[in-house]
Amino acid sequence: MSQIDNNALLEKILSNGLITPYFQPIYDLSNGEIYGHEALSRGPMNSTLFSPDPLFTLAQQEGKLHKLELLCREKALSKFAKLELKGRLFLNVSASLLGSPDHQSGMTLAILNELGLDQKDIVIELSEQHPYDHNGLPRSSVDHYRKMGFQVAIDDLGVGYSGLQLWSELQPDIVKVDKHFIKGIDKDEIKREFVRSILTIAQRLNCILIAEGIETQQELDQLIEIGVTLGQGYFLGRPVENPAFSTHPYLVKQAQRRSQFQVDHAETVQTLCRPTPSLQENSLLEDASQCFKKQPDLVAIPVLNHNNEPVGVVRRHQLHELFSTPYGRALYEHKPVTNLLSSDVLIVESNVSLSSVSTLMTNQEADTLNNEIIVVREGKFIGTGHLRDLLKRITELKIQNATYSNPLTLLPGNVPIHREVSRRLLANENFYVAYFDLNDFKPFNDFFGYSIGDEVIQLVGSLIKNQVNPDNNFIGHIGGDDFVVIFGDQDWRQQCDNILEIFEQQVRGFYSADTLQEGGVWTKNRQGDTMFHPILSLAIGVVHPNPKQCTNHHQVAELAAQAKKSAKQQGGNHIYLQPYITTHTDEVISESVL
Repeated sequence: MSQIDNNALLEKILSNGLITPYFQPIYDLSNGEIYGHEALSRGPMNSTLFSPDPLFTLAQQEGKLHKLELLCREKALSKFAKLELKGRLFLNVSASLLGSPDHQSGMTLAILNELGLDQKDIVIELSEQHPYDHNGLPRSSVDHYRKMGFQVAIDDLGVGYSGLQLWSELQPDIVKVDKHFIKGIDKDEIKREFVRSILTIAQRLNCILIAEGIETQQELDQLIEIGVTLGQGYFLGRPVENPAFSTHPYLVKQAQRRSQFQVDHAETVQTLCRPTPSLQENSLLEDASQCFKKQPDLVAIPVLNHNNEPVGVVRRHQLHELFSTPYGRALYEHKPVTNLLSSDVLIVESNVSLSSVSTLMTNQEADTLNNEIIVVREGKFIGTGHLRDLLKRITELKIQNATYSNPLTLLPGNVPIHREVSRRLLANENFYVAYFDLNDFKPFNDFFGYSIGDEVIQLVGSLIKNQVNPDNNFIGHIGGDDFVVIFGDQDWRQQCDNILEIFEQQVRGFYSADTLQEGGVWTKNRQGDTMFHPILSLAIGVVHPNPKQCTNHHQVAELAAQAKKSAKQQGGNHIYLQPYITTHTDEVISESVL
């Protein structure tokens, strides 16, 4: 279609309102509930202006962007009301629109009143990714929306040249991290550090953080591990015209697993949580004073809003200083605690790992580093932890891990492996056990020496750690060249294939040119016979235990050993999946091949 035809189509779209709103879900990653929907606009179906990029680009070129945006906004609000969608509605607004003559003050509020919508459920999402927005956005324009009861979000944080500056100046309620930093975050430590830092800033500023562009399960799992609690992306749900999104089954399942993990494991902030007195926002400073008087060891009291969500703390020393001033008590004891509220407090979900909490604590500025950790479950206050308890527990875990870890790879040894298998059997989980073992390792060790042999073992351990997602899987080192991975992920075979492929390439670096040319090494066995041993390969035996019939970890270990033996008999880099096993008394019965 020519440029003239496209211009005519654009004019037709604007004149006849030919815009169809699509909605993409934003989920609460901690429980799988819908948090809201982002409205995305589409032009006429099967036309050159159906997709948003050509549609909005042409509108901007023709000076009709703002007219198009206002039309999209009206359509999205009407459809949102008609479908009675759950949660908040995120409306995209280009920064330049707010200062444009086309921007009609109060138009959005008038539409909401007509549709019976509440402005507290509407989020104005501002993006600075387009060149025409780089002239800056006045704070007064944002305050205009906020005073009317809307929330304000910054979109695509990290894309614009001044994203952090914009955050600082506008002080938005919500920040969206651009998909560039989410894509492949499970494989990129730099991206993980970036998101951790942004999360820390958001928590300090009492700002909600949303990760956008989540496209794989691995990315999602990594974000949950870091502590991000809201997200959107194709993995969670694509934009659709008539959404029927409810809870997300994967997130719900993960939430149930984390809940079980909290019961069986002692490695989340839940273990630090202690019941603590709290106050409401309308409580008086005198109430806080009495609370401190009753509990002399209490240093801070959490303050909660009407939804039982923590908004900050009142600290003993600050209240003492205030009441110690002349007429301080008389002037302030009947004022709300919000007059002395400190919001620079660490608030974390109860399922966040101790290591993540430790990182969040140490990322705080030195002059504002505080001892208290407010613990919440799905955003609701359940208690507080203390920095002292965190350090103590991490030290205990390090000692415990050192006691049971393999000294060569520092991976958990037999005792933690057995505990993990027993836990999953008890929880009736669907899991696989993969037993890794090197073929022809002893002759390799004899030929090249134990030092090179240790390097190969470390290579295997490193490959497994790099390729296996740690969130739902457990990695252990039995000893020598034997490793175990307990997979909760159903894509375990792909992860194992990746390990074999990389190992086959990298193990060749331990051989000389001559041995590579021969394809292996010649050594003498105990009988003095000279034998040829090919280049090292990795055998993986896999079993899929039936938790209803395997009653303990000993049975699983025996089945895994049989699978490993079968894998080694195949020769080369090979995965062997043991035929489905059930146990009846002491017999092992083969039922069918998976």
